[in-house]
Amino acid sequence: MSFNKRLEGKVAIITGGASGIGEATARLFANEGAHMVVIADIQDQIGQSVASSIGLHRCAYMHCDVSDEGQVEFMVDSTVQSYGRLDIMFSNAGMVNHNQTILDFDLALMGRLFAVNVCGMAECVKHAARAMVEGGVRSGSIVCTASVAACMGSEDRHDYTMSKHGVLGLVRSASCELGKYGIRVNCVSPGAVGTPMVLDAFGMDQESVEKAFSSGNRLNGMVLKFDLFCKIDRWGGRDRTTNFRPHSCILQQKLRSIYKELRYLKSGIQFSP
Repeated sequence: MSFNKRLEGKVAIITGGASGIGEATARLFANEGAHMVVIADIQDQIGQSVASSIGLHRCAYMHCDVSDEGQVEFMVDSTVQSYGRLDIMFSNAGMVNHNQTILDFDLALMGRLFAVNVCGMAECVKHAARAMVEGGVRSGSIVCTASVAACMGSEDRHDYTMSKHGVLGLVRSASCELGKYGIRVNCVSPGAVGTPMVLDAFGMDQESVEKAFSSGNRLNGMVLKFDLFCKIDRWGGRDRTTNFRPHSCILQQKLRSIYKELRYLKSGIQFSP
């Protein structure tokens, strides 16, 4: 497969880069000419394997728990020290809890999830922006992974829905401040695609996820898979310095159908997508 070198010379960090959308994005960034892609994750063995398979001349792995701001700051500073600059931050690390209903809401679980999904996202935006401003990067790009859950409610997993609404608010606000520095802030909002996190959350294999959510996860008749979202992330990383308004790219035609289908799944009723 041939790629245009649209990210030639760029230095990028991808949190949650060891698997799923993050891994696919790391591979695409490298193929499109990025000078260095830093994969940051807590899955050390998997992350190191991904970096090696991409090529250590173009991809490096770094352990980083985004719920710890010190680790996020070290990740960004080490990247700048090693590779001279930071052009792209793809803040993609996230988590989901099981069955967080209002009547049985566990605030301790919510706190852990918010530490990753909201505080961790804010820390990545903060330190990436600082590095870009201090480094004089006038075409910086910060892309955050939100979710279709940022645009609607659901019957359970309310802490996840709340956290993704927070990501959308962060992106909208940060873009207002950072545009004057030439830094764009956007987010991509996937539906349910067959990443390891989604498979674990629903207790399903990839084929079952694709079948279950296919009616809501289609774009012009095409079933959306996680490797498509990495191409949207690449779009966010390209130089487009004339437009600094925040954008949430939502790739799902029928947002609410996902929750209708979940009700069938939970009740054990079989259905055809």
